[in-house]
Amino acid sequence: METLDSIFTRRSIRVYRTDRVPAEILTTMLKSAMSAPSAKNTQPWHFIVIDKRELLDKIRDFHPYAAMLETAPMAIAVCGDKRTEPSSEYLAVDCSAATENLLLAAHSLGLGGVWLGIYPKKERMEDLSNLLELPDDILPVSLIAIGYAAESKEAEDRYNPARIHQNKW
Repeated sequence: METLDSIFTRRSIRVYRTDRVPAEILTTMLKSAMSAPSAKNTQPWHFIVIDKRELLDKIRDFHPYAAMLETAPMAIAVCGDKRTEPSSEYLAVDCSAATENLLLAAHSLGLGGVWLGIYPKKERMEDLSNLLELPDDILPVSLIAIGYAAESKEAEDRYNPARIHQNKW
């Protein structure tokens, strides 16, 4: 799939088949995520692949928008390392770039995915940190449900020229 095609056709998928994601596809997605830009090229991210059903189900207990994890065969938590980048704001930006790369890679590889926000919601951050036994210096930023889509969504044209300003507001 061409890059622009992937960008324009990617949609949030919330219903999945039960097929497991092959290891080589997972590795390609993670390599794509790690190719994201980061402030001062610190690359502060860590990724936790979650494929145990009991963990996916527990996330649904505390995340109000995680219903899709009922059918998703896996999720990936994108986390930032405070030792590499002490600013949580930069960690959030860097990990968001990695999250988008991961979503686009999943789509281009024939998978569906959806971004679940974790940061800056304190309760979600604490609950996910506890569940995944994250060290204190690791900040959970986002969670991505991933799997083979069991639903189909049409591409949307979201271009809005009213949101474009030239040189000044």
